[in-house]
Amino acid sequence: MSGIKGNRVSSSSRTDTIFAYCLIAPSLLIMIGLIIGPLLYAFWLSLHQVNFMFPGRRFMGISQYLKMLQDSAFLMALMRTLYFTVVSICFQVVLGLGAAEFLNREFRGRRLILVLIILPWAVPTIVNGTLWLWILDGSTGALNHLLMQLGLINEEVIWFGKPLLALNMIILADTWRMLPLYTIMFLAGRQSIPEELYDAAHIDGAGAWKSFFRITLPLLKAVLLVVLILRTLHTLRVFDIIFVMTKGGPAGGTTTITFLTYFTTFKFQNFGYGSAMAFFTALATLALALLYIRVLGQRGEAL
Repeated sequence: MSGIKGNRVSSSSRTDTIFAYCLIAPSLLIMIGLIIGPLLYAFWLSLHQVNFMFPGRRFMGISQYLKMLQDSAFLMALMRTLYFTVVSICFQVVLGLGAAEFLNREFRGRRLILVLIILPWAVPTIVNGTLWLWILDGSTGALNHLLMQLGLINEEVIWFGKPLLALNMIILADTWRMLPLYTIMFLAGRQSIPEELYDAAHIDGAGAWKSFFRITLPLLKAVLLVVLILRTLHTLRVFDIIFVMTKGGPAGGTTTITFLTYFTTFKFQNFGYGSAMAFFTALATLALALLYIRVLGQRGEAL
């Protein structure tokens, strides 16, 4: 009898498994069609010379990937992208942690500040770039006017006149919009930490900084991991705000990998080489995500 009962349970479990796969099959097919399919097609294009200016397709293998390593324009765009990614994330993480720690305390007007700090997140990127383009205008911009009124500058600054300065201004505009994401996520993580831990640390003589580095940061690793992966995905493929504010200028000083990929693919019609750049960006993003997981100890610890 026990054998018959065991066979019935096994058969029922197998039926449930088949039914579960049937339920998720449509979603899997959509995922394959919308994500994996185009990704594989992009990889196939990256192995071929496809240029609408010159008919025909020629198999190139990995030569286009090797070409990237010798392409000065690509290497410079890679350096700008890394600079944008590292500076943006470091700057925004520090500000986000500070804002979350400040808003974690009870004070008058706290709810109003929470509402106001979310507003930049609601502004579309195109609108955000246009607003900062007006603010940073060399002749009529509000920033120059404010700095001159405060006596910090004596003449108008052309904020988009030099490549590095222009790239830093884009980082500033991007930080203004993305800071709410950091603040809200860090604040949610901070409020999940029991206050008893801080009370015990205070009794043991730990100050604010020591409590922050010994309690807050370690217990925010899971949130920090999610934020880093999301923002790395965004900063490595930044395009829209650069297109609005500088269009890659001045003198190509704000041309990142994604912007260079756009020009290579759609302006010069070199779809094979552009696909190689895009696939390289995808692989670099995946590698950084795995690095974050390893460094922050996500396997079995953070989550």
